[in-house]
Amino acid sequence: MTTRAEFRYGLNTSTLQGQKLTLPEVIEVAARAGYTAIEPWISEIEAYVQAGGSLPDLKRRLEDRGLRVEGAIGFAEWIVDDPQRRAAGMEVARRDMDLLASIGGKRIAAPAMGATEISGLDLFRAAERYRALLDLGDQTGVVPIIEVWGFSNTLTRLSEATFVAQESGHPKAAILADIYHLYKGGSPLDGLRLLHHSALPVLHVNDYPAIAPQTITDADRVYPGDGIAPMQDVFSILDSIGFNGVLSVELFNRDYWQQDAYTVAKTALDKLRLLVEMHRDGPTG
Repeated sequence: MTTRAEFRYGLNTSTLQGQKLTLPEVIEVAARAGYTAIEPWISEIEAYVQAGGSLPDLKRRLEDRGLRVEGAIGFAEWIVDDPQRRAAGMEVARRDMDLLASIGGKRIAAPAMGATEISGLDLFRAAERYRALLDLGDQTGVVPIIEVWGFSNTLTRLSEATFVAQESGHPKAAILADIYHLYKGGSPLDGLRLLHHSALPVLHVNDYPAIAPQTITDADRVYPGDGIAPMQDVFSILDSIGFNGVLSVELFNRDYWQQDAYTVAKTALDKLRLLVEMHRDGPTG
């Protein structure tokens, strides 16, 4: 019998990007809506500090609201071939990690920033560079997790990200997958079955309409259950690997950005929880 995984729920702040809230305001919305985790963007933390905000105060606010910073979104150029750009990217990564660590953040996304238009990047070299990024994470206390971007020419598919993570040879290597990006990049969903749950600490959750992968965009993402993504298959696969991480809602829907932030956050969580409940009520296999 398949063991039911315990899912936790997080909010990626891109979901409310269009409402132009401050980070403390987003935190209040997320907590009120019922999330227990949050994924801020590094740019939002920087904006908070530039506006005179206190990082210790932000950390206390998160703790008081019961929100864990399970991940964050940054864009350091750690993977590029150019050594000067890569060195500068590693400095950006260090700064981002230090900033995140100061508010209790655990992980940071590591997409192929700077190499999205490049084809044929050597994945063995990418693995060496990811290892260097992970070693930097050991120093800062923040784990970089390699992100699959379906639109990118580099790390387009789950298999490529998995290869880079494996070849890094680091015990904390992990992958950040996304239901939309798996579809966009053509990754077979069953590829997730080959991952140990510790290698998938966060899954970006969203849905998508019946638009071809070649033409679908980030803005086309919709609430979980409102599209054609095989959500129940996703949950079954997560059960099969013992997933105990965070389902983090990540949307970029312009229509949602025009709506009340709390309504959007609560609707997304309610729809996701309903899908999980439907999965729980189904056959255990």
